[in-house]
Amino acid sequence: MGFLLKCTKIKLSILVVPEKTLVKTPRIIAYGFSLSSLPLLERLKASKHVDQVFISEASALSAEQKIEGLVESLPIAFLRDHWLKNNKLIFIGSIGAVVRLIAPFVKSKENDPAILVMDSKAKNVITVLGGHHQGGDRFANELAAALEAESICTSDSFTEKRIPLDCFGEGWGWKRGGDNADWRKLMIRQSKEQKKVVFQSEGSKLWQKLKACSNFSFLEKSDPIAFENIDLYIGQENRNICSWHPPKLIIGIGCERNTDEKVIQRAINDSFNQNGLSLLSISFIATIDKKNDEIGLLNLSKRNEWPIYFFSALELSEVNVPTPSNVVLNEMGTASVAEAAAILAGDQRGRLIQNKQIYYSNEGEFGAVTIAIAEVENPFAPHKGELHLIGSGPGELKMLTSDSRQALTRCSVWIGYGPYLNYLESIRRHDQVRIDSELTFEKDRCQHALDLAKEGVKVALVSSGDSGIYGMAGLALDLWLNERIDSRPLFQVHPGISSFQMAAAKVGAPFMHDFCSISLSDLLTPWPQIEKRIKSAAIGDFVLAIFNPKSIKRDWQLKKTVDLLLEFRNPSTPVAIARQLGRPEESIELHTLETLPFDQVDMLTILIVGNSQSFIKNNKFLTPRGYLSN
Repeated sequence: MGFLLKCTKIKLSILVVPEKTLVKTPRIIAYGFSLSSLPLLERLKASKHVDQVFISEASALSAEQKIEGLVESLPIAFLRDHWLKNNKLIFIGSIGAVVRLIAPFVKSKENDPAILVMDSKAKNVITVLGGHHQGGDRFANELAAALEAESICTSDSFTEKRIPLDCFGEGWGWKRGGDNADWRKLMIRQSKEQKKVVFQSEGSKLWQKLKACSNFSFLEKSDPIAFENIDLYIGQENRNICSWHPPKLIIGIGCERNTDEKVIQRAINDSFNQNGLSLLSISFIATIDKKNDEIGLLNLSKRNEWPIYFFSALELSEVNVPTPSNVVLNEMGTASVAEAAAILAGDQRGRLIQNKQIYYSNEGEFGAVTIAIAEVENPFAPHKGELHLIGSGPGELKMLTSDSRQALTRCSVWIGYGPYLNYLESIRRHDQVRIDSELTFEKDRCQHALDLAKEGVKVALVSSGDSGIYGMAGLALDLWLNERIDSRPLFQVHPGISSFQMAAAKVGAPFMHDFCSISLSDLLTPWPQIEKRIKSAAIGDFVLAIFNPKSIKRDWQLKKTVDLLLEFRNPSTPVAIARQLGRPEESIELHTLETLPFDQVDMLTILIVGNSQSFIKNNKFLTPRGYLSN
């Protein structure tokens, strides 16, 4: 079990996440047919794109060729071991050999694993099986982005740029319901371009604005509903049609000591049947911390992959509930467990849709359980959500790192300042939502991205350059840290290439010795503090990268900066003006502190100011490291 703790001055709540959700699920296994696959197997294992590697000729390897964890296995034995384990399987070799190998094992699209084939040079990643339901196409795209390979997916949804209705909800944190036969019929109708009727009562509707949804008919709660005429249902109710279920419901549980797991499960099933709700819309279960060793409850959580919130009696006692109990108060130190826990687990934004009900054991069973159900306003599944901070580079798409490209491929939503998203538009898929934000709304942008990730959505928050250098990473992290620990989605910063790095590469090697970066914008930092930093950098003889040097409203700070630097540096100190880097309007000029043309500098400019050792020779800017003097 994994534990996340939330601490305040006097309160303690614990979120227990089922072990299965803490590891990469399903596992990813790579198999090489020959020794020529060895370099790629090693690369995949070292980069942690796969969990385990196999090869058919491991015994022929020399000691130097051995890869840690490499296992020798015959192809048939390998398939027999891994076919039914819901793993993603990558074969490195001939696609014909793979087709002949897997043919006897293939049963149905619902049960077959995702099968990918790669050539040993990592030029192509091909989805053979499990492209939709098993996530093969999605993983192929991610792997291709990371390896700078070509992803080859032949499904109708991919080639015709349609929304893959049978798998797209996973990227939004939803679970799929409905009969497999109905899903097959729906996908056939979609391939025939028949108009589809979608009823969505819960979950984000951002996806509805995609161009790929132009032939959908969307119904709202207020519309007269005849469910027999609906192709796809998205909500928390249990409907006997193709459906996606956002995580909207939280179960509060109280139980006698040593209550059987099947008693708890039956109570939950009965409660949901009575209310016409789907178990697939369950976000969490919640109870009092005195039940943190209740075997039946822990087993139920693990088997269903439902995280558990454990709350202290003090926390629960502060929640207003409709049916408090003095008996429970005397026993547990709080007048409510089930109702209070359900409300509290939803960050006290939950609305009870079932007050507590008591369910008793049948003959041969033991225990009793109390169930309450709360509905939260927005889907709540931070344990599924992901917030990726992407640095898109200075402008050219080729400057986007493979790590950032893989993260972008993974995300269902991209959020960023419009011009920055424009640089990436050519690699955005038809099923990925783009949300443009204005330049001065950084906090709103970060909060929107975080809120979506808390719903269980995979979100990319895009900055130019490196998101950790004057980008969105700091603000987003600050907001993330202010969340309850158990409300935080995965947070990952992906490094990008900053404009000052690209400027340095264009002009020579100005940062070969100690350097620092300073922004002249005083919108967030008082000018006296900026001035102090400029003086310190000048006294310390640092090479400077100057961001935000001048704008229409801030036209005096750059001149003041140069005057400060001239107090400590020679007027002939080299200065590079790099403007619109990576864009068609790019221009780069070399000047000195004395000859710097202020009228050519704006907010799209990066300045590099050399130190006392820097010089310009043959139109190249160099700050010597000192190697030649040794």
